[in-house]
This record gives sequence, structure tokens and C-alpha cells, in this order.
Amino acid sequence: MGRISTNNEPCSGHPVEVTPPEITEKNHKIILADRRVKVREVAESIRITTERIRNILNEHLTMKKLCARWVPRLLAPNQKQRRKDVSADCLAHYRRNPTEFLRPFITVDETWFHLYTPETKQQSRQWTKKREPPKKAKTVASASKVMATIFWDARGIIFIDYLQKGKTVSGEYYATLVQRLQQEIKVKRPDLPKKKVQFHQDNAPVHTSVIAMATIHELKFELVPHPPYRPHLAPSHFHLFPNLKKWLCSKRFMTTSKQQIVILKISTNRCITPV
Repeated sequence: MGRISTNNEPCSGHPVEVTPPEITEKNHKIILADRRVKVREVAESIRITTERIRNILNEHLTMKKLCARWVPRLLAPNQKQRRKDVSADCLAHYRRNPTEFLRPFITVDETWFHLYTPETKQQSRQWTKKREPPKKAKTVASASKVMATIFWDARGIIFIDYLQKGKTVSGEYYATLVQRLQQEIKVKRPDLPKKKVQFHQDNAPVHTSVIAMATIHELKFELVPHPPYRPHLAPSHFHLFPNLKKWLCSKRFMTTSKQQIVILKISTNRCITPV
């Protein structure tokens, strides 16, 4: 009665809750001590509601609970420093001569090729009517396979070696492949001997064996260091092998010799983009 203003006036209600800094700090210490602790356990320890704990975690500490992510290896401090040094060296080398950085760069890696690789779920998608799920018989990859060691650079494949059945890749075997690489370079890259070949390989035990390292040193190749425990950073894994296996997927081969011919044609013509 008697009001003449149309503005809302303050009214009674539930007061705004204020979280004391010491409660937030205590909550933070509990979380840091055990990253897997449950909200209920934190609430019982501090003696406040679970809703308040969630508010502190989300609004004040900006934290949320996620599933753990698998990593290849938990690195030691010296290994982390090694990664940093390798990245800095490669970046400095690129900045010295960006246009010619990839010319003398040769990389190598091994991979398995099956005679038959089933198509993925993404590749087997079909148009269907409502409530008519597509059916597909379950298949497994062919047990017959061949290992290929591929040497390549920015201009294409230099050569591919296929491991004979029943044999394994050893340091001596890999050293003979490196020696063969020098002969292939003279034929397919005659301009490279004038420069120092920058040779890249990962840190597999076969690659870093005594006989393999001695051969690389004897040939006077400049070895490009590879970060420890980072196999997915090898150029073959994010450029050559995915494209190559994409073209081979869902194709059937009766013998490894026919497969090897197709691999060579595809890798030479489609998987490498000249620079």
C-alpha cells in the first residue's frame, strides 16, 4: 500500500553463500594429494555438502574429473630435456636454410602389410531405411603378411626392401640396407652426394645397434636425432604409411609378390608429393 515506484525493492530470501578462502584451499590440497578422490569423500572430510564441493571444484578451482589418457611412457626429466634439445636443433637447422631443408633429408621406417586388410566401419557405411541396420559378416586380418623397410625423401621412394619369410630384422641386416641406400642414392639422387645426407631414423634397438651406427658413421651420413619414446613423430607414420595402407585396404592378394608390386606402384605414384 502506498507504493509509487515500479522498481523492484530488495526482498528477503536465502542469503548468497560465500566460500571462505581457507575452505577452497583445503579442498585444493585434498584433490592434489589424491587425484582419484571422490566428491563424497571430500565432503565428509571438510564436513560440507557435496553440492558445495562441486561448486568449489567447478567455479573456484576450475577443475573437472576426466578419465586417464594412455601415453607411451612417463618420461624422466632428462628425457624431457632431450626432447626439447632435439626440437630446438631441428628448428635451428630449418631456420638456417628453409628452402633446402628437406632436400638432403632421408628417412626410414618399417611396417607390416597384410595380404588382406578388412575395411573399417567408416569405410563400410551404407544407406539404409529407418530401423534397417546394415549387416556385415565379421572378418579378421589375414595371417599372411610381409614386413617392408622403406627409405624415402620429399621427392619419393628411394627403395623398398621386403623381409624374407622366416627371417628377422637384426642390426647386421639393417646395416646392409643402409649400405644399399648409399648405392641407390648415387643412382636416384645424384645431386645428394655433393651435400651431406641428413639421415633420420627412430630409436628402435635395431637402428641404434653398434653395427648400424658404425655403418652410418662410415658412410658420413648426418644423423638427425629423434625424440625419445615418440614413435608417432616419425614422418612415415603420419604421412607415408597411412596413405599407403588406405589404398591397400579391402584389396586381396594371393601372393606376397603381387602385393609387393602394387605397394611399389602406389607408394611411388600417389603417397609422396614432390617438393
